[in-house]
Amino acid sequence: MTQQTPLHSWIAKKIGCPPEALTRAAIESYQLDKLNETLVLCRARSPFYRKKLAGLPEKMSSLAELQALPFTTADDVRERPLTLLTVSQSEIARVVTLDTSGTSGPPKRLYFTAADQELTRDFFHIGMATFTAPGDRVLILLPGERPGSVGDLLAQALPRLGAVGIAHGLVIDVKQTLEILQAEKATGVVGMPVQVLALVRAAITQQMPRPQLKSVLLTTDHVPAAIVQAVENAWNCTVYNHYGMTEMGLGGGVECAARTGYHLREADMLFEIVDPETGELLPDGAYGELVFTTLTRQGMPLIRYRTGDISRFLPGACACGTNLRRLETVRYRWHGRFPHTTTSFLTMADLDDALFPLPGVLDFAAVVSANQLQVTVQAEEMGGLETAVTHAITNLPAVRQLGLAVSVQVQSDRVSPPGKRQLTMLPAGTRSA
Repeated sequence: MTQQTPLHSWIAKKIGCPPEALTRAAIESYQLDKLNETLVLCRARSPFYRKKLAGLPEKMSSLAELQALPFTTADDVRERPLTLLTVSQSEIARVVTLDTSGTSGPPKRLYFTAADQELTRDFFHIGMATFTAPGDRVLILLPGERPGSVGDLLAQALPRLGAVGIAHGLVIDVKQTLEILQAEKATGVVGMPVQVLALVRAAITQQMPRPQLKSVLLTTDHVPAAIVQAVENAWNCTVYNHYGMTEMGLGGGVECAARTGYHLREADMLFEIVDPETGELLPDGAYGELVFTTLTRQGMPLIRYRTGDISRFLPGACACGTNLRRLETVRYRWHGRFPHTTTSFLTMADLDDALFPLPGVLDFAAVVSANQLQVTVQAEEMGGLETAVTHAITNLPAVRQLGLAVSVQVQSDRVSPPGKRQLTMLPAGTRSA
């Protein structure tokens, strides 16, 4: 049997039972108790939730009754963040500002107490234990300059495993990062999928020696299978996937050694899959929108927060033997489709799957307007790539079904470091710059 996820024993300890007694019934009983505590806290301390929950039962007698509670949305957080707080602002240790993807409107601001951030360190500590051992040296290619940022929290968590976290920050200079990777004798890397791919393909082009890596953890964005394969083949390591978002407190779930879905922070959050149009709760195996409720957050609890991410709970037990749920890898966001229909549509993940298997592709930007799809590719080498990219995109079923005209441009000089991608949709009649 595959080695059991370390989240199993960790969650058992948090809910107060031995690992062998961690059943779904035990988890759900704990979650119900924590949910009711959260509802009491929110009614007492949050003006937003006091109004939102008015007239609803003060106590849930089963998790099924959660469906009676209203959703919390990104707009709620964006428009009235301070009314969601359940502590005074003096108790807030970290404020994270997330700019909107549009051209107007206030950014989202998320507030965390020191205790909230400790929950994240604890999760990072246990999640990294799947593929990190004492003495390992992990290069952290995530923002870490500010206290309490994701890279900083991870760097603080790794010593709890007896490992060393090497703070680096996002990749700005690929050659310099590759040199640091070798000089630091890193055995692990944590970074964004496209940034790690840029390192892999640059190292091949420059004929640099293979780093002595055991594992790579990819996070913050959709992880295309082609990137996993490229990294594993080039660096002879095992690639794992982490899922999280700032609203979750940065950490949400991580793959175990079986790598068949994320195991989730079920002692800190309650997860649901709902129909993105009707809000109806969906059974395991059905695709829908991921919704979560925080159970242990002190500063800014969120009740039934709509993530916009589309996934499903995988039915059946994990090969690692845990009773924790498995969330399938998230591929796209509900509002990140073109067009916004429930039948034939194009997503960034479709383009990922078409383009990243092509040798030399490092990153790309995609803009769609009416019946035109414009793709700008950043490449390590340009030879013949424009034809291959055009062919790969035009053969996508969604592109054919939607009748999209495809325009491709290949660039060898990166204007900016590769990073998080999105499918930009312009109003009809608008031309991209």
